[in-house]
Amino acid sequence: MRALDLDYMLGLLPILLKYLPLTLGMASVSMILALILASLFAIIRVVRFPVLDAATRLFISFFRGTPLLVQLFLFYYGLPQLFSFLTAIDGVTAAIVGLTLHFSAYMAESIRAAILGVDRSQWEAAKSIGMSTGQMMRRIILPQAARVAAPTLINYFIDLIKSTSLAFTLGVTELMGAAQKEAAGSFLYFETFIVVAVIYWIVVESLAFVQSKIENRLSKAVSR
Repeated sequence: MRALDLDYMLGLLPILLKYLPLTLGMASVSMILALILASLFAIIRVVRFPVLDAATRLFISFFRGTPLLVQLFLFYYGLPQLFSFLTAIDGVTAAIVGLTLHFSAYMAESIRAAILGVDRSQWEAAKSIGMSTGQMMRRIILPQAARVAAPTLINYFIDLIKSTSLAFTLGVTELMGAAQKEAAGSFLYFETFIVVAVIYWIVVESLAFVQSKIENRLSKAVSR
């Protein structure tokens, strides 16, 4: 058994870290867009708007029932064969769109559960003072639901960061894509993927620490 090339690993670290901003940027943009989309889907499901509710159910069922990699390939390689204007979309944009749609389907169900978890007396009180559905959601229900859903949504963000590693299959040179190129050039696959795994691990553990702090603050707010 050969020894690990520690000098190679130390030299590789700053090279791969240059691609971390792109990985985090794709994850952050996808998370924001997915959160907006998931909130709309959740409201449609809770209020049960005709037609839209059925369409949203179908959307959620499809994106929860098929692998993320298949969805990325469908969007980046498949749809441009049907719609020529999609050939202009680059890999980064396609990855962001794919990640947004995929995670919005999962997040919609979590947000819907959080909305339905708000005490019914809050709904009835809002209606009794003449609030419209939009006002009730914006001022009363969603702020309370957000507090309940926050820990779960942070978990989804952690999953989203790890899922950006699939973007290299679309030709995007993000953290995983850069590691793949370095490994192919040096043939030191074990050392390369150990380094990239440690980078992901540190990022995820940092977010988990932030998540625990947020959960503690939310617990204190509820117990007051």
